[in-house]
Amino acid sequence: MILAFKLADIVQVPFGWLLSFLYDFTTNYGVALIIFAAIVKLVLLPATAKGKKSSMKMSRLSPRIDAIKKKYPNDQQKQSEEITALYKEEGVSVGGGCLWSFLPILVLIPLYAVVRQPIAYMLNESAEAVAKILEIIKTASPDSFTGNTYYEQMVGAKLIPNFVDAIKEALPEISAKTLEGINFNFLGIDLAATPQWKVWSWELTAEKNLWYYLGGVLMPILSAGGQLVSMMISQKMNNSLVTDEKGLQDKETAKNSQSNQSMQTMMWVGPIMSLWIGFSMPAALSLYWFAQGIVTTVSDAYLTAKYRKIYDAEDAERLQKYLAEQKEEEEKERVRAERRAANPDGITQNTSKKKVQQNKQAAREADRAAAARAYAEQKGEAVPEAPKKENAPLSGIADRPFAKGRAYDPNRYSRENTEE
Repeated sequence: MILAFKLADIVQVPFGWLLSFLYDFTTNYGVALIIFAAIVKLVLLPATAKGKKSSMKMSRLSPRIDAIKKKYPNDQQKQSEEITALYKEEGVSVGGGCLWSFLPILVLIPLYAVVRQPIAYMLNESAEAVAKILEIIKTASPDSFTGNTYYEQMVGAKLIPNFVDAIKEALPEISAKTLEGINFNFLGIDLAATPQWKVWSWELTAEKNLWYYLGGVLMPILSAGGQLVSMMISQKMNNSLVTDEKGLQDKETAKNSQSNQSMQTMMWVGPIMSLWIGFSMPAALSLYWFAQGIVTTVSDAYLTAKYRKIYDAEDAERLQKYLAEQKEEEEKERVRAERRAANPDGITQNTSKKKVQQNKQAAREADRAAAARAYAEQKGEAVPEAPKKENAPLSGIADRPFAKGRAYDPNRYSRENTEE
């Protein structure tokens, strides 16, 4: 039957067919769910890769961002401007990175409907047929629906074979596949049942033995434990990426960074929430989370290793540039030290181009004057005197009167003018 179209069905319907195919192929719901989780992660791998690349870039910039915050502790606007400029220089797209990180989450949310609504998405029944099937089973066996009504389809899908006649009578066109229901048994664990941690409420029977309850309890624990291990590995790998402006690994900044502290908090809050939620929903969802966490850890390690090669090359180039600049600065300091040693008093001369030319001209004139005096003395003539500068212009250049200015008057302050 054709489902009433909803926006979420763009994701839910094709993945529902996939899970149904895997269940028919493996004849085991648990195995099908594990393979389904792996395929979903592979489908989302391109988006995950883009988000991972962006987050790795931002992790590497933590020391430089902290340096900016320390430099402008009371100027939030300046901090924002400098950090934005740093992101632009390094090619980091904050908005794009967040979008790619959230995209897998937006896809995974509707996928839970595929798991918790198997009659609709695995057996492909309409909303009206689902409601009728659940009504028939609830009427005949009301005690079977004592848990969360959010997961009624999982309970109903398991019990359909027990009420085939009543369902066929109410829905004559129902498919034979739907009447077979779904077997949620996985290694002796009922994946459609909600785990019971209250040991005193366990009622041991031939069908519900000790492993039935222990296995159910194990599902949320595995899910929470897998999430904790995955986050620890991810944090360790991300911290190893943090480098300073020289391209060297900065463990101290990585340890004290705000993102690392947030990760430390989420490392424990996330698994605890997962454990609590795992005991309030069918074990199938905990198995799905556990399988997805395993694949996430493997893919995260692969992506980190892949992009690590790129960033290591960038860090090597940055370190080489830093060493070259340091060597150049050391050479400059050596030259400065030699100059200081040669001139300990710090006396400097005017070495401007104009002054050097004037000094050379004065030296040439002095040489000519000395030669003229020596020649005159040799011939017994009077030694010529150096020209007096009485008629030298008060300002400007002698052969360029206009250089004195239009208002220049050499007799402005003469006696005649003052007496008048």
